[in-house]
Amino acid sequence: MSAIAPPEHMETESLTVSVLMQRTPLANRWQPYQWKPVEISADILLPDGTHRCLRNDETDTRWLFGGFDIKLYRDEAEGYFLNIGAPNPCWFVMWRVETIEGEEVAVPKQVTLSYNEAARLMDGGEQVDTLPASPAVIERMSAFVQEHYRPEVKKKRRKPSFEGGAGVDQMARAEGDRNGS
Repeated sequence: MSAIAPPEHMETESLTVSVLMQRTPLANRWQPYQWKPVEISADILLPDGTHRCLRNDETDTRWLFGGFDIKLYRDEAEGYFLNIGAPNPCWFVMWRVETIEGEEVAVPKQVTLSYNEAARLMDGGEQVDTLPASPAVIERMSAFVQEHYRPEVKKKRRKPSFEGGAGVDQMARAEGDRNGS
């Protein structure tokens, strides 16, 4: 018997991508180099959780990491809405430095298109960088948002009157009655 996910967790079919990370030297005595994601590709695929060093020299080091399944979830629709509404819609790549084959390497751990999910990761202290999303990915995300995102209706709040009058006098008497005055 298969379980059916509740409607708020419905998702799209997955798109599997690989992430290319690059290390470049910096002219900085405290930080000799910088890691960053430089490409997300659905064309160059590696099996889940595998990696490969493509280049390793003093001026440019590149590692490819595969197996990131990207799905769009209904309960993240607001995050996709915020992403496509940004001036430059993007991928968010969360990564950590780990030791691979005796060398420190930036390893991507999570890839998302949700602005809100990326914000939660950063709030948790994670390193998150962005890469521009392709027009095809933006189009797919936009169609998903159009179908599934419904902004919350803002509720009007009645502001209390601080101008005095009968309403304030009545609130003061009620407060006094509760406090035994």
